[in-house]
Amino acid sequence: MTTSQDAAGVKRVTSSITRIKRRSLSYWGAQIARYTILLLFLAIFLVPITWIFSLAVKTQAEFANNPLGLPQEPQWGNFMQAWDQGRFSVYLPNTIIYAVAVVIGVAIFACMAGYALAKTRFPGRNVIFSGFMIGMTLPFLSIMIPIFYLARDLGILGTRWGFIIPAVALGLPFSIFLMRAFFMGIPDELGDAARVDGCTEWGVFYRVMLPLAWPGLATLAVFEFLGTWSAYLMPLILTQREELRPVALALPLFQGRYRADLPLIAAASMITITPPLLIYLVLQRRFIEGVTAGALK
Repeated sequence: MTTSQDAAGVKRVTSSITRIKRRSLSYWGAQIARYTILLLFLAIFLVPITWIFSLAVKTQAEFANNPLGLPQEPQWGNFMQAWDQGRFSVYLPNTIIYAVAVVIGVAIFACMAGYALAKTRFPGRNVIFSGFMIGMTLPFLSIMIPIFYLARDLGILGTRWGFIIPAVALGLPFSIFLMRAFFMGIPDELGDAARVDGCTEWGVFYRVMLPLAWPGLATLAVFEFLGTWSAYLMPLILTQREELRPVALALPLFQGRYRADLPLIAAASMITITPPLLIYLVLQRRFIEGVTAGALK
């Protein structure tokens, strides 16, 4: 009897060890597959940027002899030459001004409208929100001519405001949708408690709700900054003057002028993509938190 019980116990222990080994193997297999996929996407992201940077520090002759190889003697002067000949000292500050102004404008109006549509009750609230959602479906090509004539009649065509104001207006539908979702995910009891303590409605919004919606605001800022930085058609139509052009317009003109000098074009491209890349790297954690929280809500 004792021998049979011992044998049964050994079998149970052996079965448990086998199950643990199988779970361990499946766990490590899943981890290896996960990190393999992540490394693959990392390579897809890094290889083009690395190649462009490598091309940017080559000479024209070195690129012709070995287009995919590493540079023997980096030509850092290509960046200075591209900066001077491409007039990036004018175009880059313009783009920063546009991006910062649009982000601030969209953030202010989207936060206030999103809070009002999510936390207050008033007649026509759903109709107003539906109107903003319709605005998300309108492509710029369908409204660019009315915007052009409206900017001309307002006297802002060919000025910085001629691009900033329409860009803020076109960025509001999606931004309001995003911020409304974040404010709806915040419990109403927090606002009620603040009102009981004597806080005004503005205080509830500014001191209680807005800090809790910071991940959504960071996501909004990244979206709007990248969208404004890469905008091409709208500034082409509304700025008109060369001294007001952003880098999205300067780079195609530079490519057309120096189409035979690919290292110089690559240097200009690196100057163009570096600022938004750094912005994303700095805010990537907040961006991912905001996107994840928005998806959960």
